Amino acid sequence: MARDTRRWLLALALASLVVLAGCSGSGNDAAMQATAGGNPDLSNEEKATQSGGGGGANSNGNAVQAQNRALIRTGTVEVTVNDYDAARRNLSREVERLGGFVSDSTQQVNKRGNRTWTTGELVLRVPKDNFSALISRAKQTGQVREASTSTKDVTKKLVDLEARLQNLKAQRQKLRDLYAAANDTENVLEIQKRLSEVQSEIERLEARRKSLNRKVAYSTLTVRLNERPPEGPSTSDTESWYDTGLLSAFVSSAHGVVVVARGLAVGLAYGLPYVLAFGLPVAGVVAFWRRRRSDDSAGADLPDAPDSGDSGDAAEEDG
Repeated sequence: MARDTRRWLLALALASLVVLAGCSGSGNDAAMQATAGGNPDLSNEEKATQSGGGGGANSNGNAVQAQNRALIRTGTVEVTVNDYDAARRNLSREVERLGGFVSDSTQQVNKRGNRTWTTGELVLRVPKDNFSALISRAKQTGQVREASTSTKDVTKKLVDLEARLQNLKAQRQKLRDLYAAANDTENVLEIQKRLSEVQSEIERLEARRKSLNRKVAYSTLTVRLNERPPEGPSTSDTESWYDTGLLSAFVSSAHGVVVVARGLAVGLAYGLPYVLAFGLPVAGVVAFWRRRRSDDSAGADLPDAPDSGDSGDAAEEDG
């Protein structure tokens, strides 16, 4: 009886945890929205502005609220440069000077004749306060072909994540207290299972929050560098046809003959099955028609046979 009572109490405690988590989630959500200024990704200047703007006018409050938003800023700049390597080095030094780093890079070498030019892409990460400066510096690298920026507000996502994390951590602590007080094997296993689920969810949400905070703290700029391609081969790079050596000309012509002969042979091999499949029946029909036509012509040319009555009359006249 006592054992059944403990099980009921444990089930009731777990149900209470779920209900309290839902109720506290709504309260924490409202509390977090009211205290959005506690975002750890805010700069010292923004935090000071937020703490000192409580008694200001409504416009100042709106400005502070806008500054406290968690924004993910990204941009793309495509420029044409005269020297790819020099532009890449300058951008790498500039992003390091602004406190950022080169996240990814790709490079492709194009070739036309004996001339080459390079195109590539750099993904730059820079602190959010220096994002505009980096865009300006990237535009000065060469001739701008395209430029765009975008902003994504993730303030609500971070607030929700923080509220859910607080709720889950409260559940985890209560489950740990229940685990310490449990003395039944079945109850211990059930609490362990629930505690493991809560811990996994906490780790997942913390990883997501960390990723969002990193994207907010460091803006991303993708710079596409296109080196100017050569306009065309110079006259010194080409030679007239009559400057070709005799042996080279003969070998080139012989090679052309071989290529043409081989092409004809391959074409014949491709066409032979069609000739056998469709040509032979057509040829047989034509031959049969011509033969029948010739037989009809030969029958039409033969003289008509004399009539028997006419023969008798001719005999009487002779008598």
